[in-house]
Amino acid sequence: MANIKLMNKISPIGTDVFKGGDYNVGEDVEAPVGLMVRSAALHDMEFGPELLGIARAGIGVNNIPIEDCSKKGIVVFNTPGANANAVKELAIAALLLASRNITGGVEWAKTLAGDAEAAKLVEKGKSKFEGPELLGKKLGVIGLGAIGVMVANTAYNLGMEVYGYDPYISINAAWSLSRHVNKSDSLKAICEQCDYITIHVPLNPATKGYINDELFSHMKDGVRIINLSRGEVVDNAAMLKALESGKVAKYVTDFPSAEVLEMPNTVCIPHLGASTPESENNCAYMAAAQLKNYIEYGIIKNSVNLPEVDTMPDCKYRICMIHENIPNMISQLTTALGDAGVNIEHLTNKSKKDMAYSIIDTNDNLPADLEAKVSAVAGILKVRVIAY
Repeated sequence: MANIKLMNKISPIGTDVFKGGDYNVGEDVEAPVGLMVRSAALHDMEFGPELLGIARAGIGVNNIPIEDCSKKGIVVFNTPGANANAVKELAIAALLLASRNITGGVEWAKTLAGDAEAAKLVEKGKSKFEGPELLGKKLGVIGLGAIGVMVANTAYNLGMEVYGYDPYISINAAWSLSRHVNKSDSLKAICEQCDYITIHVPLNPATKGYINDELFSHMKDGVRIINLSRGEVVDNAAMLKALESGKVAKYVTDFPSAEVLEMPNTVCIPHLGASTPESENNCAYMAAAQLKNYIEYGIIKNSVNLPEVDTMPDCKYRICMIHENIPNMISQLTTALGDAGVNIEHLTNKSKKDMAYSIIDTNDNLPADLEAKVSAVAGILKVRVIAY
């Protein structure tokens, strides 16, 4: 029985993936081989040696200790693209909220409740809430992943002149991006050209405080900024100065904090980016399917710390080995298997930065001490054998 522990409430669309198999799924299970998580913080959690993988039903993984997981041979999955449409739709709404003072107007209109002259007062006071149209304005999209590409394409269809910046754009994203989206070679160019800027980058040490005093100095006066990425991507002290000086006309963020809620000309959305039933279902299903495929077949797809290996087994046994990406590792593994009298039918090896993953398929019966012998090889982090 394989235990799957739920760290948050997960849509049944996801947990149903494990039905019919030899799984025990729930919030109270012990010694899990897999974790499913949304926003729960795992940094202080002790991971047992039986834990194989963590599946994040969403894109951000800053709530998971990635480095610690890598050292223990634990695969961390996320679900890129599963919530892309939901976030794209909110980004388009955010563009409108940044442009037209919709929220201010709505709040003001509520104050007229019960006034017999409300209709006349609306006509008299509405000019205080006017704002520019999106048509013909220049939009800079920082980060052209699944969400950024969809935002860029939709904004172009709304009549905006769109500029995109992403030095690490994937081949799939590049194919999906409209040919009408202009390529920018630097953040500075985006800042100098654009009337609106929307941010779609992951939070990591390189992007913390990404939008800062230096970038604001290159932006147009009155620029409007949307942040549906992560709150820490924006330097709040720098944003406050930019708002107070008028450099930034409006800041729309999906990440309210005590500090941000006090800022002028700011629209705070309560982290609704992926809060749609469709998105939650998509993320839960994708996360569960990836975790299940890894447990049963050793397949890795959409991992943030291990390379992608998407080959189905066609032998009696599959030996899965997570190890450091160091010289002579493959020769040591093949020697260890050769010494054990195991013939290799198929060997797959992929690496991702300092981490590597090797799969060996064989039809030979395996000695009982094989896992222990392979685990003894320097640089090996986790070994398991799957029998079919």
